[in-house]
Amino acid sequence: MIKNIVFDMGQVLIRFDTDVFMDRIGVAAEDKPLLRREVFQSVEWSRMDRGSLTDEEAAAIIRARVPERLGDAVYKLVTFWDRPILEIPGMYELVEELKANGYGIYLLSNASLRQHEYWPRIPCSRFFDGTLISSDVKLVKPQPEIFLLLCMQFGLRAEECFFVDDATLNCEAAHLVGMTPAVFHGDADEIRQKLIAAGVNVKAPG
Repeated sequence: MIKNIVFDMGQVLIRFDTDVFMDRIGVAAEDKPLLRREVFQSVEWSRMDRGSLTDEEAAAIIRARVPERLGDAVYKLVTFWDRPILEIPGMYELVEELKANGYGIYLLSNASLRQHEYWPRIPCSRFFDGTLISSDVKLVKPQPEIFLLLCMQFGLRAEECFFVDDATLNCEAAHLVGMTPAVFHGDADEIRQKLIAAGVNVKAPG
């Protein structure tokens, strides 16, 4: 029986769209491929998620290897991509309903140490009973250990958890530890259907 719903954050609760972030700060089209590779697809970004680099340290390293004219853009993309927060349509209402129906609501996210600053600005954060962030514990999804730590920290049973993530590898890891996983494809109604199929008390779409 499912008693708890565990959510990923980026591309599940909020949009993480690199083109939108670059458009916000006026990055030229010809510079986008370089910045996408050197910022969002960098080892430094992964190290921020693991908590081995702060956002500022990562930005400094990345700035040193891009043209000087792009230094300010690098800093803004690393430290201000969350301004403003972009919600995934329908997810606030889904989380609110699940909370009202008595389910435990938890966050398990790969994110940098700065996550604690912007998390309160995500509207549905008010419904969460607990959060576990990769950079705080030096573990990242899809390591099984981070799923087990979530259960230990909040007294959860894996078999009573329904896990929502946009990454298939993370969902596979959740399955391996005993959770019921669902890959999120950007559609809140689709997740509602999957929750219903798992026996969760939530309204059907439409």
